[in-house]
Amino acid sequence: MKWTLVLFFCIAVARAVVIDDYEYDHDVDGPQEPGPRGHRSDVAGTYTGRRDPSDSTGRFRYRFRPQPTPATSRSRLIQDTQPKDDGGCERFGGDWGVLCPNGCELRTGLLKEEQSTQPIIDELNLKVSNLSQLTNTVHVYVDRLDYEMRQRQAQNSGNNQIVDSYNAELEERFTLIKQKVETALPITIRLMRSLVDSLKTKLQTLEQAVETQSQYCRDPCTVTCNIPVVSGKECNDIYEKGGRTSQLYIIRPHSLATPYKVYCDMTTEQGGWALIQNRQDGSVDFGRSWDAYKNGFGNIAFDVGKGFCDTPGEYWLGNDRISSLTKLKHTELLFEMQDWENNELSARYDKFVVQNEVNRYRLSVSGYFGTAGNSLLEGTKMLHGKNRTMTIHQNMMFSTYDRDNDGWEPGDITKQCAREDGGGWWYNRCHSSNPNGRFYWNGNYTKQMAKHGTDDGIVWMDWKGSWYSLKKMSMKIRPVLTSAPGVGAEQIPQATLDKL
Repeated sequence: MKWTLVLFFCIAVARAVVIDDYEYDHDVDGPQEPGPRGHRSDVAGTYTGRRDPSDSTGRFRYRFRPQPTPATSRSRLIQDTQPKDDGGCERFGGDWGVLCPNGCELRTGLLKEEQSTQPIIDELNLKVSNLSQLTNTVHVYVDRLDYEMRQRQAQNSGNNQIVDSYNAELEERFTLIKQKVETALPITIRLMRSLVDSLKTKLQTLEQAVETQSQYCRDPCTVTCNIPVVSGKECNDIYEKGGRTSQLYIIRPHSLATPYKVYCDMTTEQGGWALIQNRQDGSVDFGRSWDAYKNGFGNIAFDVGKGFCDTPGEYWLGNDRISSLTKLKHTELLFEMQDWENNELSARYDKFVVQNEVNRYRLSVSGYFGTAGNSLLEGTKMLHGKNRTMTIHQNMMFSTYDRDNDGWEPGDITKQCAREDGGGWWYNRCHSSNPNGRFYWNGNYTKQMAKHGTDDGIVWMDWKGSWYSLKKMSMKIRPVLTSAPGVGAEQIPQATLDKL
C-alpha cells in the first residue's frame, strides 16, 4: 500500500511539472526534423520548448535555460548524504520521506529509450513488411502451383483417356490389318497375278501384231485394189474416154504435174465429178493445219470386196490440187448432204474458182440453184442485216487453226473461226456452212458438247440450223457442161483462168 501511494504521488508531481515547465507552440508548421543526435544538445542546459523569435524559418527550435546558481553547502551536503531506495528513488533520510524523479527526468529517460529502440522497431517493421510481401508472393506462387497441378492432373487424365482410346483404336486396326493380311491380301495378290498374266498375254498379242505390220511395211505400199487403166486430166476427161464406173482413178491436170489419185463419181447427173471433199463416218479428223489442207489428207477410196476401190473414204483432196482443177476450165461445184433420217438435199454453183496459195486460196462462186439454200453467196436466211452478211463465204480466203485469214479481226488469236469451228474453211465471221466441222453422231448437239461452245458441227444452217451436224456431206467439181441446167455456153477464157 505504501509503495502504491508513492507511485501515485510521483505521477501527480510529474504531470504538474510537465504542464508548468513545457509550453508547446501550436503554430508549428510540422514535426521537427531530428538532427544528427535527435532532441539532445551538445551544450549543457535544459530545453525551454519555445520557438526562438529570431528564427525566421518557422521551424520548432529549443533554446537553453540559464544554468542554476551553484549549489549551497547545505544542498551539497544533502546530495552527498542521500541514500538510494530499492525502487531507484533518492531520499534524505527517514525524516524527510522519499524523493522520486520528476516528470522531466522520466520524459528524458523515455526519450533515451525511444531513441535507442526506434531504429530496432523500424528495422523490425521493415522486416515484417518484407516478410509480409514475401508471404504474399509465396501464397501467389502456391496458388499458381496448385492451379497448374490441377491443370496437369486434368491433362494427365485427358491424356490417359486419349492413350487408352488410341491403344484401343490401334488394337482394332491391328486386328483389321491382320484379317486383311490373312484373308483379303492373298486374294488380291492372286487377282493381280491373274491380271498381270492377262496383260502379258495382250502384250504378246500386240507384239505379234506389230511384227506382222512390220513385215507388211518392209515392202513399199501398194494398192490392194486394181486401178483402172484409163486416166485423164480430170474425171470428166476420163468419163469422155470411157470410164463409166465410180471408183478411184489417176488424174494428171498438167503435163508437168505429178499424177495423183482421186475418186470420180461417174453416175450423178451425167457423171464426170471429181470428189474433192467427203464426210460420212467421222473416221478422219478435219481439224488440220494449213499444210495438211494444202496437200490433202484422208482416205481416197477402199475396196469392199469387188476387187476395185469403188467406195469413197473421208478425205480432202488438197487446196493446191483443187485450185489447179478450177483453172482448167469453167468449173461448177456440187454440194450433196444427208441428215440422220436419210433425207437428202443439194446446193449447186455453176462457177467455182479457188485462187492459188499466194492469194490464200480465195473463193469465188456464182450461179446458185438447188434445195439446201444459198449459204455461200447470201449467208443464212435465218439471220438478218449485218449478222447475215457476216456468214457469207463468197470472196473469203481459206483459214485453218494455224493460219488466220477470216473476217473476224485477223491476227487476234482469241477470235479465230477455224479454232472454234473445228476445221479449215472459207470462214467469214464465222459461217453459214461448215462442211469440215466436227462429226457428231445422231445429228443434234449442244454448246456443252462443243469444244469451244460454238456450232462446230458439219453444218448447213439453211437446212438444219446451227446445232445439227449432218450425217453426210460431199463436194464435187467438174468442168461445166454446155447442157447443164442453168448454165450458158459462155466459158471463162483460158488466159483469165491461168492468172488466177
